[in-house]
Amino acid sequence: MLLVTRDGLSIAEAARRLSMSLKTLANWVKRAKEGQHPASNGGSVGQRMITEDQAEVSRLRRENAELRMERDILKKASA
Repeated sequence: MLLVTRDGLSIAEAARRLSMSLKTLANWVKRAKEGQHPASNGGSVGQRMITEDQAEVSRLRRENAELRMERDILKKASA
């Protein structure tokens, strides 16, 4: 979210960099501008708040999984 509010990136570019849904990030930015916590859902109890660091870790894990799959495919192709 700071990529949009602080760094001036478009929501689409920030969502791409974080490998997350454009709609989700747009909702977070909207809530932040309204003074609400971005991960809150209108006061729902039990909502898990996700920080930017957690979103980045999630993105990196997905990227690692994709790279492992690509590596395995290349290993099989070269054998």
